[in-house]
Formats: sequence, structure tokens, C-alpha cells
Amino acid sequence: MTSLFTLTLLLLAGRALAQDTDDILQYVDPLIGASNGGNVFPGASLPYGMAKAVADTNSTSNQGGFTLDGAPVTGFSMMHDSGTGGSPSLGNFALFPYTSCPGGEINRCAFPKKTRANFGSFDNFSVSARPGTFGITLNTGIRADMTVTQHTALFRFTFPENSTIGEATQPLILQDLTDLSNSRQDNGTVSVDEKTGRITGSARFLPSFGQGNYVLYFCTDFSGAEILDNGIFADSRASASVKNMTISRSINGYPLPGGAFVRFKSGAKPILARTATSFISVEQACRHAESEIPDFDFDRISKAATEQWKAKMGGIRVSTKGVDKSLVTNFYSGIYRTYINPQNYTGENPLWSSSEPYFDSFYCIWDLFRSQLPFLTITDPTTVTQMIRSLIDTYRHVGWLPDCRMSLNKGYTQGGSNADVVLADAYIKGLKGDINWEDGYAAVVKDAEVEPFDWCCQGRGGLDSWHTLGYIPVQDFDWKGFGTLTRSISRTLEYAYNDFCIAEMAKASGRTTDQEKYTLSSGNWRNLYKEDQTSFWWNGTDTGFTGFFEPRYLNGTWGYQNPLNCSNHDDFSVCSLQNNGPETFESSIWEYGFYVPHDQATLISLYGGPERFVDRLNYLHDQNITYIGNEPSFLTVFQYHYAGRPALSAKRAHYYIPEFFRTTPDGLPGNDDSGAMGSFVAFSMMGLFPNPGQNVYLITPPFFESVNITNPLTGKTARIRNVNFDPSYKNIYIQNATLDGVKYSKNWIDHSFFTEGKELVLTLGGRESEWGTKVEDLPPSLGEYEGFGNSSSSSGYGSWNNTIGGGGGAKRIRGWLRESEGVGIMR
Repeated sequence: MTSLFTLTLLLLAGRALAQDTDDILQYVDPLIGASNGGNVFPGASLPYGMAKAVADTNSTSNQGGFTLDGAPVTGFSMMHDSGTGGSPSLGNFALFPYTSCPGGEINRCAFPKKTRANFGSFDNFSVSARPGTFGITLNTGIRADMTVTQHTALFRFTFPENSTIGEATQPLILQDLTDLSNSRQDNGTVSVDEKTGRITGSARFLPSFGQGNYVLYFCTDFSGAEILDNGIFADSRASASVKNMTISRSINGYPLPGGAFVRFKSGAKPILARTATSFISVEQACRHAESEIPDFDFDRISKAATEQWKAKMGGIRVSTKGVDKSLVTNFYSGIYRTYINPQNYTGENPLWSSSEPYFDSFYCIWDLFRSQLPFLTITDPTTVTQMIRSLIDTYRHVGWLPDCRMSLNKGYTQGGSNADVVLADAYIKGLKGDINWEDGYAAVVKDAEVEPFDWCCQGRGGLDSWHTLGYIPVQDFDWKGFGTLTRSISRTLEYAYNDFCIAEMAKASGRTTDQEKYTLSSGNWRNLYKEDQTSFWWNGTDTGFTGFFEPRYLNGTWGYQNPLNCSNHDDFSVCSLQNNGPETFESSIWEYGFYVPHDQATLISLYGGPERFVDRLNYLHDQNITYIGNEPSFLTVFQYHYAGRPALSAKRAHYYIPEFFRTTPDGLPGNDDSGAMGSFVAFSMMGLFPNPGQNVYLITPPFFESVNITNPLTGKTARIRNVNFDPSYKNIYIQNATLDGVKYSKNWIDHSFFTEGKELVLTLGGRESEWGTKVEDLPPSLGEYEGFGNSSSSSGYGSWNNTIGGGGGAKRIRGWLRESEGVGIMR
């Protein structure tokens, strides 16, 4: 009887889960982050698609094209990035429709972007967005809907019966040789075919956060109405007698407007515009359009896009029982945004010939390595494998792994060589799929050993000092390569972790000498720790904490940066890549003070033990020193685990979600950064957060009664289930746990949980318990955990508590190496 009852409950639970998740896309809102600096791309895209169609506004926050902040539409384009900072990216060759030109005179239509913005106002309620499709109605009465394939966008313009000036419709659709940031260079070209109305052309543009330039080609066709006439426009004037043009940028900062137009005899039926782009040629752009959308069937293409999104997102299913729908929407919308970038440009790379995949819009890896790419490693390992192959192939042809890449160009390096972390993360989690790991290992070693001339945009700078002094000095003398001589603290900390990741790859592939070498240099972070450094607020109030990282000169003497500079409270410092920037990048010494991901045990000891470490971590968050809208804050939410207080990580996650991540257009606390914010939300709500570059996921209770994650490679489903789940979130503390039915007290798990389809059952309560608090339950760390009220012990990586060089440290490392003999994966 009991068994039958239990079976019935399980069947009902499974049925409820299936009902909850039959249409996951109902919980996806692409408009989250479409204002207030979220900078998301909310338009039509396939997962990792090159074609990304949306309405572009002239907002000062239009990096993703469209915004819901009152700015008018200036065009409809089909190339975008998502969630980035800096200058707006892509947005090339925008279309813009008119119901008619006043009096039938072409030159009474507005052609330049700045002028046509007067005809682009809209009401927010007219906007619709779902995965694969976007739509908007302008106040002129024109409805624009759009959908996409991999390289091609299909726009459907529906016109009112009469124009706003009362004339019969003779729609005009223009196409502009522009981009979002107005970066077009000289000699843009455009042609229009008099009979068919096909518009083709190209132009040279600048990347939005990097060096160099790129040439993009396009091919646009129309269907749905008979052509009246067509021609080209330059500046504010147009002519139907001219069909070809090459246009200069002009001598002013704003490029001279120019492009082509097609006018139609009637707007009684919707007019469709099919436009494709290519980095190779006009001919390839036209082939994309003709092969991917041969029939102009909008509904078919839209449905196919929806099906692709359903398939891509179907691997994670949650029980929605009792949970506020906004939280489910938050979760799945975050997941959705992780699939927008990077973009699959395979077959579209003119820079070198290769049979390897080519992905672009790694924008930037400093943002993506922390949670976005680790999330995709769980949900879409096949595509991550292709991305890794692309990164390694970029190393083969460019010379170094990128830290940032967009529009075929090198982007600016923000900190360390963090592609090293990405490769290590994939390597230790067992990704294979034709990855040449010999070349991958050579690439990360080159980052550590060879300084590029332009370390502004690849590799590392200051390597002579790194190798001889064990840190990056402030005002370094670096004559071998060139970049912005700032960020000495954050670069030192990131280089140290980059070296640890190389050591992990060496360990897993049996390279014992390299393992020892890079493990030792991964301790260089300690060389910038100043144990007597105090921290005062600008009004003179003492924070009460001592011991912080500080800059150091070539001669070993200390410099000074207020540990609170570049914190969330600092509105007077410049904290990015400026030549007069600080010694930390986009973050304070307070926050970077926790960035020792591989040796939290030693850091905890330096900070006075676990209790004092928790006090400092609480102060970071409670005093709003950290900024959850920027990626360095992510791991700090969960670093309580290392101090034996996993309950506080759970509490902190609920502090930030949903308070700082809401399901509204202004709901993101900062730039989404190619899905980084979305993946932070997804991981946090799923209850497993990665320490990227390590085979470690920190356990907190999911925001749902159960979460199922199916591995696409093995077909096995991992499950996390909460017992005593409380949707009011009073019971957010783990009392005990089982893994596959066996008692489990560690506060972390490894990647085999996902690949082998294990089940983690968490029993919850309303108070903090002893679960996950003992030294043996803590995540791996190079150093020894001390001060926990029991005997000191290492956990996972072995004992190591010395900085570079010391004999005792070398002995401890050799002990760790002996412990790990025989460990190895793909060679």
C-alpha cells in the first residue's frame, strides 16, 4: 500500500513537472534588460545566430539595438551583440519604412538617420518579443515584425490603409549604409536592381571595443507588392535615376548618410524584406538569403525559429509548484540570454582558411568565463566544444588566445588571459569533440611565457616582472610589449589564477614539472598582500579591517590605492582602461581582495580565520561596496562556503534575487554582458554555482522544489530535489543531504553530477545547520584550512601554504603531485 502510494506521488510529481514545462518559452521575456543599462538584444535570433533582427533606437543605451526608454526607432537592422558596454555594436544596414512620401515626392521622405527618428516614435505596449520573433508598431501606423534564420532576417512591414497625411499608400523602404555607432569608413557601396529591387552593397566599419576594422556585405530582396521605382540617396536627397553609388565618410565625425530605396505601388498587403549579411562577399550574402528563406514564408520561418529555441532550452526543467511566475520567468529568461552570444560565424571568417568552427562575439571573456560559459558547458557542451576549437584555432592563426573578440577583430584585454580559465574549465570537465588539446595546452602556456607586442588585446603584459618579481609592478618598466600600464593589482591576481588553471591542465595531462611550476606561480597573489594596510571611508570612518592588497613598485616598495576606490560608492574615480586608471579594473581592492579562487583557505587564514573572513564578506555586501551588476561580484555571493557557512551563501543569493534582478525592462542591475547576468541568475536559482576553472559547484537550495538537467551528450538527467520546500523562502537552509541515496555532507559537487545523472536531495529548514560546515566538507583549496575549531586539513588540491620559491612550499607541492599521480584525461 505504501509503495503504491509512493509510486502515485512520483507519477503525479512527474506529470506536474511535465505540465509546468511543456512550453518553457512562455516563461521567456526577451525584453528584460531593455532599459536602464541592461543593453540586452531583445530581438529575433537563433541560438548563437549571426542574424539578429530588431528595431534600433537612438538611445544612449542602444548597445543591443532596441531600448524601452522612450527613444524613437531609427531603423531595423539584422546584426547585433547583446548586453555589452562601451560603444554600440553592429546594427549595420538598417531598413526604414514609410507609408508614402508627401505628395508622392521622394525627397519629401526623410532619409538621414537623425531626421527619420522623427517618424520612429512608438508606444511600449505595441512591442512584442518572444524567442525567434520581434514586433513593434510605430505611431505612423506601420507594423514591423521580424524573424530570422542563421544568416538571414525576414522583415514583414504592414502598412495602414492611408498614410498619416491622408494619402494613399505607396510605401518606401530605404536601406542605409550605417551602423549603430556611426563608424562607417570611406567607400561604402550600394546598388539597386531596377527590375527586381534587390539592394546589395558593403561598407567598412569599426569594432565597438577593439582594434582594426571589418567589411560587411549585404543582400536585400522584397516581396509582396509591385515595384513603383527605386534608386539611391545621399545625405537628404534621393534619385530614382541613379542605381549605384560609392560614398565617402566625409570630413566630419558623423558619416555622410547614404543608401538605397525601393518604392512600391501599393501597401494593401504586407511587404516583406529579406536581408542577409556576409563577411565574405555580396554573392555569399545572397546565397544565404536564397537558400535559407527561398519562399518569404514568414510564419514558417518564425515557427522554425521557435522550435529551435524549444529544443535548445528543453534540457532544464523545474517544478513551478507554488512559485511566483515572475521567478520562473526570471530563471528561464536568464537561461535564454546565455544563448545569444557568442555567435557562430563558421564559414564567415575571411581572415584565414580553416576547417575549424569560428565563433565571434566573445564580448568579453573577462565577463563570460565566470558563469556564462560554465553554464553552457552543462547545458550545451557540444557548442562549447566548438567554441573551444574556435579559440584554439584563433591562437593558431593570430598567435594568442583572445580575451575579447568582436566583428572579426581583437578586443581589449581587461585583466588576465582568461581564455586560460575557459580552456581549463572545459578540459577538467571532460570536453572532447575533436578538440586538439595539445594545441590548447600550448596556447595557455604561451600566454604565461611569451609577451605579445600588443598585450592591450591578447596575452599578458609585464611578463619579465612577473617572472622575476612575482607580481606586476605599478609603473612597470615594460619595453617588450605595450598596453595600458594600469591594473597592476587586478592583473597580478588574475595572472595568478590563470597560472593555477594551467597547473590544473598540466596535472590532468601528466605534465608534472609544469604542474609544479604553475602551481607555485599561482601563489604570486600573496606578494601584493600588505598585512598592516587599513581601510577608511573617505569621511575618515574606519571600516575595522586590516590587511589588503596594495600596489608595489619595481624596487619592492609599496604604493597606495584606497581600498574603497572603484567600489560601488566611488563616483569620482576612473576605473576602466583609461591611461590614468587605477590598479584594479572596474572593481575595488575590497572586492578583488576575495579573488583568490584557488586558495581560499590561505586567504581565510590571512584575514584572521573563518569568522573574521565572514565578517569581511558581510561588510562587502552589507555596506554595498560590491556591485552585483558587475561580474567580479558573482563569486563573492557564494564564498561563504569556503568559511564553512554555506547557509549564508543561500541567504545572500536570496538577498540579490529578485531584489536586484527583476522581470521588467529596467530589471537588470547592469549590462547583461552577453548573458553573464542571465547565467548568474540561472545558476543561483538552480542551486549550484561554479568556481570557474575548477571542477567545483557550490551547493545552495534551488528556488524551486525540483530541478532536472539533462546532459545532451550522455542523455542522463541530473536532479536536485528540495524536501520541505517553502515557496515563501523561509526554509532556505540545508539541514542534510543525500547524493544518490547516500548521506552527503560536502557543500560542493563536481561535474560528474551532470554527466552521470545523479540525484541530490536537500532537506531544508528555517535555521542554519551544521551541514557542510566541517573542514572535510569544504571545497578544494591549495592551502590548509585552519581555525575551524578542529584539526587543520587540506581539501582536494592538497597542502600548500607558501608563496613562490620557498623550500617548504615546494615540498608541499611535491606531496600534492604524488597524491595526484595517475590522474589524467585526454592527451
